[in-house]
Amino acid sequence: MTAQWNWETGERLLTLNDPEEWDAAFDRGERWLGTAAIGLAFNCPLEEASPRIVRAMRLPDLAQRGFAFTAAGTAARLNGALTPELYAALRAEGAGRRSIAVNAIADTLTFVPFRRLPTWLKCWSVLSTVRNKLDAWRLSFSYAVTDAWQAVRRR
Repeated sequence: MTAQWNWETGERLLTLNDPEEWDAAFDRGERWLGTAAIGLAFNCPLEEASPRIVRAMRLPDLAQRGFAFTAAGTAARLNGALTPELYAALRAEGAGRRSIAVNAIADTLTFVPFRRLPTWLKCWSVLSTVRNKLDAWRLSFSYAVTDAWQAVRRR
């Protein structure tokens, strides 16, 4: 079945459903491993895809690493859970706004029930919700002050 996947161009790798093929491509040093990790997330059980997604998260190519984090978010969407290894990889990357894992973490928070999240991610969820609310209040206040100032200047 390897003829249907093109490792030179990345064509059809989103249909990859063979973890052993991914392992062989990793051993060969193929270029499109992050893209193929998304295919594994779509087409394989989480337990089979997870170790390969984690390995793809450590690739030197930043774009392919980004696709690996997309694969983690996809796994969270499809399964409503992640493996402990994927949670650990997300935690290691960091949950900040500038992290490569930010979208994968957002998908995890959206699609994994709160009670099934690890403690660190529950804390991050609460912290980010509070921070977002404070930012919204700060912006509302600054807009109100700006509007009031402009109204006073017009008189």
